[in-house]
Amino acid sequence: MSEDETRGDAAGRIEAFRTAVDTLKDAVGRIVVGQDTVVEEVLICLFAGGHALLEGAPGLGKTLLVRTLSDALHLRFSRIQFTPDLMPTDITGTNVVVDDGGRKRFELQKGPLFGQLVLADEINRATPKTQSALLEAMAEGSITIAGTRHVLEAPFVVLATENPIEMEGTYPLPEAQLDRFLFKVIVPSPDEDTLVGILDRTTGTDKATVPQVLDGPRILEFRELVREVRVADALVRYVARFVRASDPSTSDAAPTARQLLRYGAGVRGAQSLMLAAKVVALMNGRAHVSFADLRRVALPALRHRLIPSFEAEADGIGTDEILTRLLGEVPETPPSLARVAG
Repeated sequence: MSEDETRGDAAGRIEAFRTAVDTLKDAVGRIVVGQDTVVEEVLICLFAGGHALLEGAPGLGKTLLVRTLSDALHLRFSRIQFTPDLMPTDITGTNVVVDDGGRKRFELQKGPLFGQLVLADEINRATPKTQSALLEAMAEGSITIAGTRHVLEAPFVVLATENPIEMEGTYPLPEAQLDRFLFKVIVPSPDEDTLVGILDRTTGTDKATVPQVLDGPRILEFRELVREVRVADALVRYVARFVRASDPSTSDAAPTARQLLRYGAGVRGAQSLMLAAKVVALMNGRAHVSFADLRRVALPALRHRLIPSFEAEADGIGTDEILTRLLGEVPETPPSLARVAG
């Protein structure tokens, strides 16, 4: 294949990706009103191969969004309502004894985690014991039952929801599990116009239908395309520099990190930044990542990986504000190169 043919094939694949994303957004938009940023960030997770944690007050459409997305994707969908009495076997499944013509044998009865698109509703209501079972599936893409490892069918995506307001009967998610989410997506309250649209669409007689847009093999193809997006050395260095600047224990920590953070982002945070920025580049029709792509995904990729200091908590300074300050403090060009250029 000639260079022109290769370039043309790459352009065609990028255009196919953009078309698929736009079609998915339109399909979800038939049901979900006014949450364009939230929908886009969930789709970034889908194509980057990660999981998403959606946080917002009750009634903002978090569950509706995931259900609508499942209608638009030809994937096995399962929903788990997390409660304090939920046991690990309730979500993973268990071996049961069956009678096979007079002979007894064990047969695996699969739980809802064996789906491909899994809605973990009110995830912070489950006990740590149940969370550990979910953690294996999220981190390894497999489930261990009675010593036997079962590999989950790809693509496997967990979209979890949590309510930040009600704390009674909830269990804080372990940091290790939070780190397995590619994005933490904040679902905002609707403005007046959006609320009017929601009321018109949900209290009338019209019922919108959602077409199936993508299947599993096509999603996996797009994930391979995401991996092929180029990242210049300067941008790779910037990601490494930014993540180190967020860690107050390093010598490269930024002033804001030293003052307002107890712990910063780590390796998974850097990986999430890179993968998510690649998806954003493709969404914009480019086969290379820009600094703007990295800035676009910095908050959802890192907000759940930072632990504020006591001073920040006392002053009501959240991780989004801290990240915004860090974006202003960490230069795109290393200081040494900036001095040479000057």
